[in-house]
Amino acid sequence: MRQRLLVSVRGPKEALAAAKGGAMIADVEYPASALGTPYPLNIAAVCTRVRAKYRMVKVSTNIAEIQHTRANACQAALGVAVSGAHLIKFGLGELPLDAAVYLGDSIVRTVRQWFPKKKLFPAVFVDEGMDRYFDALGESVELATRTSADGVLIDTFEKGIGKGLLDYHSANELRKWCSKMHKHDKEAWLAGSITLEQLPTLWAAGADVICVRGAACNTDRGKGRFAEVDSTIVRRLVATVP
Repeated sequence: MRQRLLVSVRGPKEALAAAKGGAMIADVEYPASALGTPYPLNIAAVCTRVRAKYRMVKVSTNIAEIQHTRANACQAALGVAVSGAHLIKFGLGELPLDAAVYLGDSIVRTVRQWFPKKKLFPAVFVDEGMDRYFDALGESVELATRTSADGVLIDTFEKGIGKGLLDYHSANELRKWCSKMHKHDKEAWLAGSITLEQLPTLWAAGADVICVRGAACNTDRGKGRFAEVDSTIVRRLVATVP
């Protein structure tokens, strides 16, 4: 499968801008936190508008970075599946491997009971402090295989401290991780304040999907992650895809 750029969007207007710029995944989020959980009606609105004009573009979303109870996490995942998202991310922050597997397996089984074709991706975090719970590069393959997830997203938890993915792991380390994921037929997704200049390096590392938000925004129309996604900027990002 071709490598794909994911652009996180706040709603239908930004989703259409991302799709116009060539992004293959429009990720519905509220950019106040790492994954940024959105309302189901917003997800549904994005799905309706994107599918009407860009049928090849997939819609993704998430159920937050940290899950507080298994039942609520499973309900949330099923809810965003009902809302129409093709791809569902679920954060497993602050959980060690066995607990992450237990919860992740429950989420995956719940969604696939009703939506067997939906793809599901646990999100794990590389920040100092988060890595004491879970070794993102060392334990992701086992997490994906034991939960029957379609892959794993590696991300940064803290978006406002000026540090991105490559501040925590080198391109070579990420290349080895992507290779391990692929050997087990799992997708390798990367996120974490990734810039235009870093994209070629991370594509070369073997990422299947690279996720951006700030890099796709026009900062003349808002501040930081709350600026507005711009199709012209997205087009420059997409041009880096091999």
